[in-house]
Amino acid sequence: MKKLLTFLPAFALCVILSGCGSLGNINQIANTLGIGGRTYTFESLPQNLDQLKALPEASLTDPYAVAALTLAALTRYGESSRDCFEMLNYLKGPQPLSGYETSFIRERLEGKTYKPFSYFKGATPQNNYTPSRPYKVTIDSNQYSFTTDGSGHQWCTMWVTSGGADNPRSIKLRKKESTGQWFLNDIQCLSDIRTPASEDPWN
Repeated sequence: MKKLLTFLPAFALCVILSGCGSLGNINQIANTLGIGGRTYTFESLPQNLDQLKALPEASLTDPYAVAALTLAALTRYGESSRDCFEMLNYLKGPQPLSGYETSFIRERLEGKTYKPFSYFKGATPQNNYTPSRPYKVTIDSNQYSFTTDGSGHQWCTMWVTSGGADNPRSIKLRKKESTGQWFLNDIQCLSDIRTPASEDPWN
């Protein structure tokens, strides 16, 4: 009963907001509360670190944008793992990829470089995970996404949905207090998805 009573005011707030403002205003309020989603659009995906740094999202002050850049950087793995890792190391900030993390990414993406593309709008198994242009990716959060640990460090878990999976998967970030920037901490969205049509023996 206590959980229900806690939920009802939040639900009522959403109903009130939906009737007294534009969708943009509702999303802005939701984002302020740490819940909701944001969609990022890229005319082209970064091919190297210089191109990633040139993007407005590369200030790294917006955790949603950092998650979007993480997926954008991962799409580069198939053509250049070196460029991919350089971009990810920039997003990792003061704690670059460990040997374990590098091996983990290689293991998850070798022969399956379509996985990162599957998170962009329009990508489905039927079209071999070919995203629509321009590239659009939605980053979601919920009421549990933003947390503070016992040492006062701030963390957040962003959620992304693949066109080849039923449930969203996560990207974990940590805030650097001295700069206000959010850095990539853990990539948890590279598990297997549905096989693209061109590789499906039953297709």
